[in-house]
Amino acid sequence: MIDFQLDVRSGVAPYVQLVQQVRHALRLGMLSVGDQLPTVKEVVASLAINPNTVLKAYRELEHEGLVTARQGVGTFVTRSLVDDSLPAHEPLRQELLQWFAKAYKAGLDAENIEALFKTTFRTALGAKR
Repeated sequence: MIDFQLDVRSGVAPYVQLVQQVRHALRLGMLSVGDQLPTVKEVVASLAINPNTVLKAYRELEHEGLVTARQGVGTFVTRSLVDDSLPAHEPLRQELLQWFAKAYKAGLDAENIEALFKTTFRTALGAKR
């Protein structure tokens, strides 16, 4: 099951963060077809957010055809986003963990690491276009 987290400093709407986290979990194989998402009540209790925020996120995912809501039962994954690149994920994840460890060792804090990573990521994407 997915464990949602919200970043209040991100500037991204909470419902969008929930949608993004489900999409990421589907891409990484952390959620599979048939898996149940946490109930609205569970998400509200763990994140202290408005139930309508969770419902909006779940409706968005349903509109995209990624989940389906079953009245009185829950919300279930109906489609995966895993592609052929999945086997490459774990070795790359390990390299990224090593990079993060090097960054911490070099004295960067979490905000500096995030800024460096995001800026470099955007630059790399721009170079690919």
